[in-house]
Amino acid sequence: MNTVAKSFPVGEAMPSWTPRLYPPKDKMIGEYCRLEPLSLEMHAVELYKSFRLNQSDSNWVYLPYGPFYEFDAFKIWLDSCARSEDPLFYTVVENSSDEAVGIASYLRIEPAIGVIEVGHIHFSPRLQRTPMATEAMYLMMKRVFDELGYRRYEWKCDALNEPSFKAAARLGFKFEGIFRQATIYKGRNRDTAWFSIIDKEWPELKQALELWLSPENFDEEGRQVKSLVMFR
Repeated sequence: MNTVAKSFPVGEAMPSWTPRLYPPKDKMIGEYCRLEPLSLEMHAVELYKSFRLNQSDSNWVYLPYGPFYEFDAFKIWLDSCARSEDPLFYTVVENSSDEAVGIASYLRIEPAIGVIEVGHIHFSPRLQRTPMATEAMYLMMKRVFDELGYRRYEWKCDALNEPSFKAAARLGFKFEGIFRQATIYKGRNRDTAWFSIIDKEWPELKQALELWLSPENFDEEGRQVKSLVMFR
């Protein structure tokens, strides 16, 4: 470090840091669900059926695309997602039925500095508020931190998207603030809320998620015994 820099506060030195690998397209397998690389041939029909269960179209309100009322239009959009490398899309598949019930992606992938975002999350009614939904997010976190060694995992959403806001907080993301007038989508302004988890927080959060996901934490009717917040 030069003598001038020594006179000013600077960030923690990271002499051993090396760029990380790009996320692979390998499956992520859990107890309740698995994540597979999004495939038009394998997943389009099941995803369309699962998404159409949300007849009010509320799931599409805060996404920059959709809703899709015709399967052909949905296939065109899904094909573009399947071909994309960033965002890198995965399909959430229910283990018990082998059916596709949602999608999620890694995006803004920066291996050089170890930063990655999770987004384009679209969970059908079959997936929402189930152990599968939490497990899918856990599996994506586990890959980022344990397998790839990234430093920072981000979550962003429309600041008016209350369900997404609550989901981020429940999963252990820390709120960092609002980027005002960050973008325009569907002809309206979006103020963007930023959240993150960093590598130093992951071990404790991982333990809490694994305890919550344990079969012992659910009664015979599938209801949780303790909330995720209680384990944290």
